[in-house]
Amino acid sequence: MTEVFGVPVAVILGQLMLGLVNGSFYAILSLGLAVIFGLMGIVNFAHGAFYALGAFAALLGLQWFGINYWAALLLAPLAIGVLGIVVERLFLRHLYKLDPLYGLLMTFGLALVIEGTLHQLFGASGHSYPVPAGLTGAFDLGFMILPIYRAWVIAVSVVVCFSTWFVIECTRLGATLRAATENAPLLQAFGVNVPLLVVATYGGGVALAALAGVLSAPVVLVGPLMGNSLVIVVFAVVVIGGMGSILGAIVSGLALGVVEGFTKVIYPEASNIVVFVIMALVLIARPAGLFGRE
Repeated sequence: MTEVFGVPVAVILGQLMLGLVNGSFYAILSLGLAVIFGLMGIVNFAHGAFYALGAFAALLGLQWFGINYWAALLLAPLAIGVLGIVVERLFLRHLYKLDPLYGLLMTFGLALVIEGTLHQLFGASGHSYPVPAGLTGAFDLGFMILPIYRAWVIAVSVVVCFSTWFVIECTRLGATLRAATENAPLLQAFGVNVPLLVVATYGGGVALAALAGVLSAPVVLVGPLMGNSLVIVVFAVVVIGGMGSILGAIVSGLALGVVEGFTKVIYPEASNIVVFVIMALVLIARPAGLFGRE
């Protein structure tokens, strides 16, 4: 059997595929962060908490109201997105003219409140969410057995990420959103409701985090702290791609998931830090990130 670095190629290919699954979650989460930062200038530290809320919304919807996975894919992001709109109207809108540090501290405190509330209501132990009936089973790829659900996660991630990129970069709505970040007073003088754009942007970014939470529910245990460590990696992904860069968030998220998977095969001890090592190297060579503007 052909080997690379003393590891069978089949094992490497299998781990790369699993890394692509992780990269799919990174891409959706970092996309939401990039949208919020790029259009609002807020470092949303509550992103991991909204990710957990999306997973809990799917779980509780199934247990309490019988809402199946397919309905949860739509309803959970919508509900958490509305919650994000409420948060923006109550708290964040007062911070736009202040130093960005205030927004970071506010969202960090919000994350602690959400995680603490979930912990108090549902305990620290994880809860399992069943794989939907239509996505059970697996594909035989020759070098690995890939669960159908994980293939579904990759497909949904790619469609959602590049659809969002297309809307923001290639449509009139996206042009209006980008104009609001460049010169909001001028845009408002032309009759555009800039505050509505801002609140919709935050709600949309939060909804993307909740969607990632719903997608992850059948893969990982649903718990209050499920987004706690993940969000740190996602922040690194956003920095590598370029703060506020939509395409950078997508490409970096998918690519770094694959790199992380490859590292787990070649040198497992470094798999937890490889993303941060890459972030440090990118910041040294290009502080604005790979796709960011200087």
